[in-house]
Amino acid sequence: MLVRLLPFALLASLLAQDRQAAPPQVGQPAPDFFLPALAGGEIRLSLLAAKGPIVLVVLRGYPGYQCPICNRQVRDFLAHGAQFQKRGVQVVMIYPGAPGQLDERAREFTQGHEFPPHFRFLLDPDYRFTNLYGLRWDAPRETAYPSTFLLAPDLKVLFAQVSRGHGGRTTAQQILWELDAK
Repeated sequence: MLVRLLPFALLASLLAQDRQAAPPQVGQPAPDFFLPALAGGEIRLSLLAAKGPIVLVVLRGYPGYQCPICNRQVRDFLAHGAQFQKRGVQVVMIYPGAPGQLDERAREFTQGHEFPPHFRFLLDPDYRFTNLYGLRWDAPRETAYPSTFLLAPDLKVLFAQVSRGHGGRTTAQQILWELDAK
């Protein structure tokens, strides 16, 4: 039997492609993670989820400017904050980016926004979360694909929307409808 050997570089590339994560789909468990919070400390997703459903909103972070569509989406979720609180839902926003000035950029982004206690603003300074969830938008002046996930307390994905562009964002009202339908 003749075995054909692949060049090492090609084999390594094929293996790396096999290991690239894909975004979690409805019905699948979402991967657990620890991320630093802008307010200080580190947050573990599974510990938050044990308290009730979670809306996970992945922003574009700082791709060289503050994304106006991300700002609009954050304002929309904040405007519906009381409705999420009434349903016992926590909202977790993730701001990915290169580690250098990510804290400073995130503070700049959140300036003027008042986050209620059931909202968390987390940083992804090394794209660990972004890569784990298969959301890395690896193009010039990009960081992550804007995405929204609704997670059950056991981390099962109840809703998932990944935008492969700047628009197509999930609204707070869409998530509230999803919650009411469950």
